[in-house]
Amino acid sequence: MRTHKCGELNTQQLGETVSICGWVHRRRDHGGVIFIDLRDRAGLVQVVVDPDVAETFATAESVRSEYVLQITGLVRDRPAGTINANMHSGAIEILAKNIVVLNESETPPFPVESEIEVNEELRLRYRYIDLRRTEMQEKMKVRRDVTRVLRNFLDDHEFFEIETPYLTKATPEGARDYIVPSRTHENSFFALPQSPQLYKQILMVAGMDRYYQVVRCFRDEDLRADRQPEFTQLDIETSFMDEHEIMHVMEEMIRQLFIKVIGVNLGDKFPCITHQEAISRYGIDRPDLRIPLELVDIAEDMKDVDFQVFSAPANDPKGRVVAMRVPNGGELSRKDIDALTKYVSIYGARGLAYIKVNDLAAGVDGLQSPIVKFAPAEVWDSVLAKTSAQNGDLIFFGADKASIVNEAMGALRVKLGHGLNLLEGEWKPVWVVDFPMFEWDEKTNRYNAIHHPFTAPSCSVEELVANPGAALSRAYDLVLNGTEVGGGSIRINRSAMQQTVLEILGIGEDEAREKFGFLLDALKYGAPPHGGLAFGLDRLVMLMTGSTSIRDVIAFPKTQSAACPLVSAPAVVTDEQLKELGIRLIKPAGKEKAKYD
Repeated sequence: MRTHKCGELNTQQLGETVSICGWVHRRRDHGGVIFIDLRDRAGLVQVVVDPDVAETFATAESVRSEYVLQITGLVRDRPAGTINANMHSGAIEILAKNIVVLNESETPPFPVESEIEVNEELRLRYRYIDLRRTEMQEKMKVRRDVTRVLRNFLDDHEFFEIETPYLTKATPEGARDYIVPSRTHENSFFALPQSPQLYKQILMVAGMDRYYQVVRCFRDEDLRADRQPEFTQLDIETSFMDEHEIMHVMEEMIRQLFIKVIGVNLGDKFPCITHQEAISRYGIDRPDLRIPLELVDIAEDMKDVDFQVFSAPANDPKGRVVAMRVPNGGELSRKDIDALTKYVSIYGARGLAYIKVNDLAAGVDGLQSPIVKFAPAEVWDSVLAKTSAQNGDLIFFGADKASIVNEAMGALRVKLGHGLNLLEGEWKPVWVVDFPMFEWDEKTNRYNAIHHPFTAPSCSVEELVANPGAALSRAYDLVLNGTEVGGGSIRINRSAMQQTVLEILGIGEDEAREKFGFLLDALKYGAPPHGGLAFGLDRLVMLMTGSTSIRDVIAFPKTQSAACPLVSAPAVVTDEQLKELGIRLIKPAGKEKAKYD
């Protein structure tokens, strides 16, 4: 039906008769001459329709935006002064000889190309219109290029692409499973995989050596800008490589990805910091290194002050007191500081103390703050020295339980970094390593795995049993601009260690056998040392396209409530379907009608 794509035409086709197909982007009538901008995935081209060809001109008069046309015509130079240097086809136009209307279009619910802000749910309901927009087409192109470059790299490094099942068994991965009832196995259920974790470990036991998969994963969890109930990850596993070797290969893959797809050089060597260092300096284990602000511990300075807000957490083993210097932050008004105080309260902070440094030479008299009077001059001298404060700076303080201080001050650091345009550089990758194996849950009075139960510790079984809380894991996360884009670990490959970890997590022998018996058995048959990681493909594309949400880089995403407006899913199923599956709906308390069991 077409000889060329609209956006690919240029001066090389001058004098040729071509056929193109696409959507009417814009139609303009200029004193008897009609101009049609025709659009396809490759871009736009201008079509000119003269009244000399009566039938073609009559057809052109009838078309409207988003009509689908086939146009045959002659490629010619645009008249002098009308060249559009911003378009690939901007130096030529097509003189139409024939126009065929392949389909009409009603007026779209929103303009395809417009600066008007469109409600996201409306965009998702009419996603086929939204995806026609140039911005969305470019994002889908980047996504295609990302997948292609990653596959090519892994193929060149002798990885096998192997598919793993979507219908599997529920396993503890940190989120709720999507459950699928089985018709053929009465009262039994499959689960959609949160990741192919156990299957890829089994592949290593099977001698596959190097595996990868661009795989769909499912997690029934609360959503946010960078999460979806179903998402895509690049899943990777290797044998006979330690964490340093795996990180080296993966770093080279990401470096090549950014160079080939968006022309960005991420540098020759990514920095690497420990989890403890990340929390200490930035309050978070996925730090945005573009932001120069850091947290400085000042608990020792505050232990003996009369200000209980500071001294109490300073003397509490689970407390933390920090200061964070904001260069030239003295320009912030009281209204700005009040807004920031309200912001940190979201993270549990009960206030936000501050000091404005007006004149260092004047000592305490050069400091402006209601808290200065609560500590002697030598304390503030130490704080100013530790933070390297300068005239005109603002110092914010956090004092509370360490978890609250880290979360609140870490979030404040990011907000100030972006809000005050403090970012240094455009891209800052970093590896975060040496995560704790476990975290203690005071509500359930038990340990939880920081990553997952199959992550190898960096100590022996005996050391792990003696002090689980002090054990570090052989895990590693790749963080880019404050977003975790990939995470993985060396896996446990010996049954004794795996059983020990499960016992520490409160998973007894019977439960372990029921849930992971196949893995425990496999580890007995010569399981090689192995490890891997998974990259969030949606997050990578989101960052590379400058998007603020992964919904903008997924063709058919779900809303914040995990619904699909396009097809109205999830939906009620028929009684016959439920009966066939052996499912009976029970009305939830306080509800008139049950939709789901």
